[in-house]
Amino acid sequence: MSILHTIKVGCSVLASTFRGWRGSLAFRPVSQQPEQLLQLYDYEASPYCRLVREALSELDLDALILPCPQRGTRHRPQAKALGGKLLFPFLVDPNTGKRLHESRDIVDYLAATYGSRLRAPRGLSRGLAVFGSFMSSSIEVARGSTATPSKAPAKPLELYSFESSPYCRLVRERLCELELPYILHSTGKARWEDVGPPWIRARYFPNLPVEGRNRLRLLKLASRVQVPYLIDPNTGTALFESEEILRYLKRTYAA
Repeated sequence: MSILHTIKVGCSVLASTFRGWRGSLAFRPVSQQPEQLLQLYDYEASPYCRLVREALSELDLDALILPCPQRGTRHRPQAKALGGKLLFPFLVDPNTGKRLHESRDIVDYLAATYGSRLRAPRGLSRGLAVFGSFMSSSIEVARGSTATPSKAPAKPLELYSFESSPYCRLVRERLCELELPYILHSTGKARWEDVGPPWIRARYFPNLPVEGRNRLRLLKLASRVQVPYLIDPNTGTALFESEEILRYLKRTYAA
């Protein structure tokens, strides 16, 4: 791992710490999965978008992510046409026709519609959540906020990820900057014993079974559970390591 990448990982660890590692556990999964993919227009550095992505991990919901960084031209016009304004996050649910902007409304809608006890924080808890999310964004030095020139893929990429993973964040930031649409496969941990670095699980819970909808799917697909895991159907490429994924995205899609 290069020194620069190590520094970025360290900053990403701090960003997750400021949010109390929310978005790690799929601790309140929905009882019903949507038939069609949810569509989320967002950008990685937004403190409010982060609150929705945390909820996606905790609710165990997948979504088509349509990155809308500043100065972006690929998805922002469509977001404005559908929502009437450039305000993010912006959720489109093709299953119900619902369109929502506010992060709190989106989280409550997803939980109520697809069956979960998760609720967006209110009052002081809401203020603390937003503050922590703003601090996380400041630690990341606005990575994942501004578009860079890129070539559009014919098909969306796929990413197995959960929100608080420091390594996944680095990949999502780059996908956002390149305005590359991707299907987010929420791969939050399904058991508390699975939280923390892999060496802890290997030492203290060596026989821990794999649980979780997408974690089992990833195990079957790639023979191990590790994130981030990127699949590019446009080139037939599948990669695990974040640094390798970043090099691939630059080589393949940066203009």
